[in-house]
Amino acid sequence: MSRRPLFRRVFPSPSLSVMVTGFWVLMSDSFTLGQILLGMVLGVVVPLFAARLDREFARIGTLRPLPKLVCVTLWDILVSNIRVAIQVLGPERRIHPGFIWLPLDIANIHGIAALTSMITLTPGTVSAALSDDRRYLLVHVLHLEDPDALIKEIKRRYEAPLMEIFP
Repeated sequence: MSRRPLFRRVFPSPSLSVMVTGFWVLMSDSFTLGQILLGMVLGVVVPLFAARLDREFARIGTLRPLPKLVCVTLWDILVSNIRVAIQVLGPERRIHPGFIWLPLDIANIHGIAALTSMITLTPGTVSAALSDDRRYLLVHVLHLEDPDALIKEIKRRYEAPLMEIFP
């Protein structure tokens, strides 16, 4: 019977530990030593409990696309904020909301979760549902002009890099 190394038992998902710590510090809105230490404690404890609940650990491929993906997402959030403000302040008849079923090539549940978060963070789009087989994502769009073009854009800008990060 082989036992996992101590490091792996304490940190079943180091990337989750780092993310929990980082999000705690960002959400606490205070960069004090106490908040950082509390974030680190949570970064150790939360993954230990999550490992018991979720048997699909986050497999990380390469982080090379991450900086560009973060910049693309932030840019899209900025541009979408402006676009949505113009649409909402303009005539209502020019807004054409709709739903699309986005076919997913990504199979990793953590990558799907990241994709749904990016879509929802971008103003004007909301992830509404994931099919039971995890092959389609229902997305609500505030102003839907060309569904096929939107699907291609989401797949190119978000899903493709996420597939490299979460193989």
